[in-house]
Amino acid sequence: MKILNRYIIASFIRPFLFTFLIALFILIMQAIWLIFDELAGKGITLGILLKYVYYVTIITIPRAIPIAILLSSIMTLGTFSENYEFSAIKSAGVSLQRLLLPLFSLVVLLSFVNLYFLNYAFPWAVLKQKNLYSNIKKQKPSLAFVEGTFNTDIPGYIIKFDDKYGEEENQLRNVIIYQTKKNNGTINTITAKNGIISSEEGSKYMSLFLKDGFYYEEHWHRGSKKKERTNMPFSKTHFDTYTVNIDISSFNTDGIDSEKYKSDREMLSFQQLDIYSDSLKIVYDNFIINKANTITDRIKAKKLVTINDSVPVNQLEMPILSNFDTKNQVQVLESAVSMLNRTLDNFSNSETQFKRKRKYLNMIDTETHKRIALAFSALLLFLIGAPLGSLIRKGGFGLPMVLAILIYLTYHFLSTFSANMAETSTINYRLGGWFSTLLLLPFGIYLTYRATQDKGMININPFLNKIKKFFSVFTKSKNLYKD
Repeated sequence: MKILNRYIIASFIRPFLFTFLIALFILIMQAIWLIFDELAGKGITLGILLKYVYYVTIITIPRAIPIAILLSSIMTLGTFSENYEFSAIKSAGVSLQRLLLPLFSLVVLLSFVNLYFLNYAFPWAVLKQKNLYSNIKKQKPSLAFVEGTFNTDIPGYIIKFDDKYGEEENQLRNVIIYQTKKNNGTINTITAKNGIISSEEGSKYMSLFLKDGFYYEEHWHRGSKKKERTNMPFSKTHFDTYTVNIDISSFNTDGIDSEKYKSDREMLSFQQLDIYSDSLKIVYDNFIINKANTITDRIKAKKLVTINDSVPVNQLEMPILSNFDTKNQVQVLESAVSMLNRTLDNFSNSETQFKRKRKYLNMIDTETHKRIALAFSALLLFLIGAPLGSLIRKGGFGLPMVLAILIYLTYHFLSTFSANMAETSTINYRLGGWFSTLLLLPFGIYLTYRATQDKGMININPFLNKIKKFFSVFTKSKNLYKD
């Protein structure tokens, strides 16, 4: 039996390592392709690029392991069935459950390794990768500018443009620059149809050469009130060419390995996520309590105030309006409507802040369950892939690859969809992390049951025959009409 276990494990390890490297390569190339246009040809050294690829590799390993287990399990069991090895083993009295036991033990071990990896190596790699990418953009300021958004990375400037083009992607279209003056707090606005970014390596200045635009300057002082500012003078000038020299010394003083971002949810271990979640819950609960107390005080819900003070509160009749004459009833209703409108306005003004706090808290809570579910998704995908391989009786790299891609894409889509639902409080954060696993688990159990009972794949021919028969009626009717 030990020889059989070694043979089964060896038959599984070879395709696992092969498919793991392929899956890892594809995921790495996908991640690099997303930023390739921003880094290629921008003077980034090979050492920095290799360091970035190294961090991306560590980040993608936890996703490559479940894919490799799914594909290799289909290939291994499919090869056993195709070569009649599976039948020979069963004829010797070895059941499917006993056959899969060494592989299942190996997958459990890999799942715990993946869980350990997700708790320690993955957060470290995300921290290094995101900070390295941020520092690369700081070393090359033109990389930091994103088209179609307000770029605020340079102190004292807000820069926006519609498009970035050219061989070096340093040419801008429809530029808007808001410049804040420190001495009086005024904001100067510069607009231009076109612009060119120019910065020399090591220089503390970056130049923006603008063409065909306007320079708008306000002339109020820091102590001026808002109403006074509208009546103060301003100047507006058209220019054909204009150069803006921006001091970027504070922008690129950090080293390439400096770590500015440390609190992103993917950079935290399980213990740190738990501590961070508790801290956010305190802030969130205090926010809710303060809003509730504000509304309670505003509507005076703790005491009943009547217009007719001669009637004690405990002697009021129901409904409340019956205690007042017609004139006072109108006043009470108007006061209630006015108070209700103010309360609704308060709710509306606080809605964005409430959703933002709740969403960030949900993201932190969901992250832990997402990682645990990802680590043990290898067990789920093995539970699907192993019986599926024995049922399709097809080894090699063709059909198993197609099935593995379809199954994993389904799992990944459900996982992403449920996580987004959990972030918006549509479902509970625990369910958001485990939704895809819970949904596919019955499918894996069903395949395992059919494989152990030697029932083969589901026969869908009767269902297809009914569909053909249904459409054949319309075909016959059409032919009769032509005749």
